[in-house]
Amino acid sequence: MSTDHSRGFGTRAIDHATRSPVVRQPGNSVPIYQSVTFVSEDAAELGDILADRQRGYAYARSDNPTAGALGDAFAALHGAEAGFVFASGMAAIHAALVSQLRAGDRVVATRALYGSTRTLLSSVLARFGVAIDYVSATDPGAMEAALEQPTRVLYLETIANPTLEVADLAHLAELGHRAGATVIVDNTFASPYLCRPIELGVDLVVESLTKWVGGHSDVLAGGVVGSAAHIAQVRETEIETGGMIAPFAAFLVLRGIETLHVRMDRHAATAAALAGHLASHPGVRAVRYPGLASHPQAEVARRRLRSGGGLLTVDLGTRDAAARFLDALRIPPRTASLGSIQTIAAHPASTTHRQLSDEELATAGIDPGLIRVSVGLEDVEDLRADIDQALTAALAPVAV
Repeated sequence: MSTDHSRGFGTRAIDHATRSPVVRQPGNSVPIYQSVTFVSEDAAELGDILADRQRGYAYARSDNPTAGALGDAFAALHGAEAGFVFASGMAAIHAALVSQLRAGDRVVATRALYGSTRTLLSSVLARFGVAIDYVSATDPGAMEAALEQPTRVLYLETIANPTLEVADLAHLAELGHRAGATVIVDNTFASPYLCRPIELGVDLVVESLTKWVGGHSDVLAGGVVGSAAHIAQVRETEIETGGMIAPFAAFLVLRGIETLHVRMDRHAATAAALAGHLASHPGVRAVRYPGLASHPQAEVARRRLRSGGGLLTVDLGTRDAAARFLDALRIPPRTASLGSIQTIAAHPASTTHRQLSDEELATAGIDPGLIRVSVGLEDVEDLRADIDQALTAALAPVAV
């Protein structure tokens, strides 16, 4: 390649180091467009792109090709018209809610709700004049009564965090629409492989793509899918609040999507085996898993979910017993996420729902000894043996 030596070294260095190669043979992976700015043909085109009069790329906070590919893929998994992706699950939840709410609006939300989502509603949006009422998603009568008052958003979780209650989304979406509400559902615990709420009548679906979809505990990401009109509102919110995903993070989530179906089948098979094993343990107060016949919403789970998924809960009665159990485990790392190749056990009352008072925890159905287990891809025999020895340590008489 010839070099124009009439220009200075710095000018030539910048010019040649920023030239994109010509690629006539596309790779099998989506390229990582690690660029903040994109070049237009002329000033008019740049203005049209920034004003959304023309499709294209100008500034990465508004859009990025790698992020756009992920948004399209996530929408396709859900059977939705459009999708948009974010730097985290909470950024996605925030944008979905704010895109629909104004001061004076009212939200009806399920009582069993992720702790940070509840804090966003009650401690952040409430400061701006949004009213919040919490109702059990598994009590149709209470939900119908709550929706008799003007409601702007009905907010639900497919599988509740952390109680694993399973919502009958088709029925609840019908109730919400009858009340004139936009129905938003957090589908993180299910993933689009287990449930596609858009197909059940929901308006917007949010997920933390950090979890099952990314699947490896190495990327933060979130996504929203819905109609093209709804996603346009979500995108407008993101542009002004700045929660855009980084290109490399989008690339990692795209990689995770490729194996989501294989991983979820394995997660579910192992979780079902462990749930059945734990249900017969004399020292366990209660086990909840959507795939068990004893689950309170077992029939709803059978009709609405592909399988029971990879999450289960174990109730050991007290915080002390839960702490001893977690400290005795040898395979799971001591952390508080979920949806990973690694099994992760956490105590919601002191981690994911630490923001809630004892009264709020009780209202949400989160008992002091409740442990949430996100089942990984380890061998089931090893996990069963580790859980058994941890239960022995947790339930042994405490020396006085």
